[in-house]
Amino acid sequence: MLPGRSPRDLRRMLKRMGINLEELEDIVKVEIMGKNRKIVINDPKVFEIKMGSQCMYQIVGTPVVEPIAEEVEVSEEDVEFIVSQTGVSKEKARKALIKAGGDLAEAILLIRENKV
Repeated sequence: MLPGRSPRDLRRMLKRMGINLEELEDIVKVEIMGKNRKIVINDPKVFEIKMGSQCMYQIVGTPVVEPIAEEVEVSEEDVEFIVSQTGVSKEKARKALIKAGGDLAEAILLIRENKV
């Protein structure tokens, strides 16, 4: 942090300013959820910083950004259509429609290619 200062000196200095810094050793994974994405940090270093009645967390690690898939609403009519065209169970037809994002043709292809 500051050149020429040991971590011990920094902790003492922060403590004098009313700031308590502690590393949380048992954290395995941190997930931050957004509206359209999820940030995942595996094996992070997490520091808890307490100042008065407030608490902050500093997270250090390599982030992986994952898009959040939109939930697809599947109508019973679409499920019945897939069942009539492919002869699979309603459950398998529903899974194929969800995986295909509600696209009927794509769902049929997924079933025929055994990708569901």
